[in-house]
Amino acid sequence: MRARLLPLAVVSSFALLALTGCVANTPAGSTGASLTVDSSADACTVSAREAPAGNLSFSITNSGDQVTEFYLLADDGLRIVGEAENIGPGLTRDLVVQLAEGEYVTACKPGMTGDGIGTAGFTVTASGQEVTVDEGLEAQIETANVNYASYVRDQVAQLVTGTDAFAAAYVAGDLDTARGLYAPTRAHWERVETVAESFGDLDPQLDLREADLEEGQDWTGWHAIEKDLWPAGAEAGFAAYPAEERGRLADLLVADTATLNVKVQTLSFTLSQQTNGAIGLLDEVATGKVTGEEEFWSHTDLWDFQANIDGAAVLYAGVRDILVDKDAALAESLDTEFAELQALLDAERVGDGFTLYTDLSDAEIKALADQVNALGEPLNRLTAALVL
Repeated sequence: MRARLLPLAVVSSFALLALTGCVANTPAGSTGASLTVDSSADACTVSAREAPAGNLSFSITNSGDQVTEFYLLADDGLRIVGEAENIGPGLTRDLVVQLAEGEYVTACKPGMTGDGIGTAGFTVTASGQEVTVDEGLEAQIETANVNYASYVRDQVAQLVTGTDAFAAAYVAGDLDTARGLYAPTRAHWERVETVAESFGDLDPQLDLREADLEEGQDWTGWHAIEKDLWPAGAEAGFAAYPAEERGRLADLLVADTATLNVKVQTLSFTLSQQTNGAIGLLDEVATGKVTGEEEFWSHTDLWDFQANIDGAAVLYAGVRDILVDKDAALAESLDTEFAELQALLDAERVGDGFTLYTDLSDAEIKALADQVNALGEPLNRLTAALVL
């Protein structure tokens, strides 16, 4: 499965569900709707499941016993539209956003770790007035930069939680559980891979492939453990790691991931860093995932492929409104190419996951590679279109 605050399968079903409950109350004389959110230890209760387009105010009260966060996400369940952080027990904070008509997602995160709880659809209906979100170019850029930094922090926080569970299962010898956690946990890394790569030695410590090892270099991280979990494709004579080595690798993986989490807390982004990040994520797909070189033993390359595309799509969505004003034709081309690549990936879904890379036909691999190239051409023009 693709670990995220809300699975795409759930998001896509919103249109099929009758949203029961009341419509948000708009006080007399107010220019927008006001809603309340109760974030408890085990629920995230929003006072209404829909509101009219325009200014919306969420008043979030923490009735639990841990510091909490409230997220308003785009319909993909990934891109952050607005968030309220660090809400202590018993405290109330307001989140004011300006939303256009469409589908969104709400969620809370008690303890500010993990995948979040109480994820639910939220519909913004037509209000009879034209709504322009984030008026002004500078405001749009600042919003995109801030929201992407929040997205990165959220993905790395979920990576920490998943890595802790994965490492615990691996050290305990519960290898089936560890195998099941491997691909969905790595998805959080792959969505923000180009950011993680900016922290020097952390990237090779966490994600180095055996083929890229230098002489005498200590091999640690996900792929060192991957080989131990899927030894069938290893060289003749490969022996499972002893318990001491498993413990060492797991401890380093957990520690390095925790270090990454600390480092991303103070990150900020520019518009060009975002657009170049999207290009970089697609390059990761082209040079590793679509060739089957990334997950050499598990063959879970399509999980990584999807996560890289998730990250690139989030980056693009964050700047799309700006691009529409500057180059509507390029935005239309990117919309089309992203959708066609996603359709090819969706065709390879099996249950909560994907077809193993080794089960893909040559024609399927070629179709994916061709579409990555088709997306790459307009995506490579994104930075110049926005910042020049």
